[in-house]
Amino acid sequence: MDKSPGLTMVSEATLKYHRCSAQKARLVVDQIRGKNVNEALGLLRFSPKEASTAVEKLVRSAVANAQRGAEKVDVDTLRVGEVYVGPGPSLKRFRGRAFGRAFRVLHRTCHITVKLVGKPAPPAPAQTSRTRRKKAEASAAETET
Repeated sequence: MDKSPGLTMVSEATLKYHRCSAQKARLVVDQIRGKNVNEALGLLRFSPKEASTAVEKLVRSAVANAQRGAEKVDVDTLRVGEVYVGPGPSLKRFRGRAFGRAFRVLHRTCHITVKLVGKPAPPAPAQTSRTRRKKAEASAAETET
């Protein structure tokens, strides 16, 4: 996790069973670790690697999760705090070779996880009983008209 003070983990998104080897996905993921979300999306958008499209969708999903979460978060302050790639199961296939032999072909998969960190929005000021009473009177006046 990012060791910057004042930053907390805001949201997380996981992509499982992506048809790409973990080694190739790590090349893309290492480029965006620790970057601002907008900067990371820009890098992924123009990266020639095949895994960059999947990681871009995953970062967008994590941003959407942050927006829909219980905590109010400013999207511009979000950073890619933790991102890692683990191997998934391999699909085993056989390829015919000469003299009736067969060679095994492994189609590798991976699991990608993105965790975003950011500063939580400051809490709303506490309301006094006078403020609550004024709001209640205002809402009652609106419903009467």
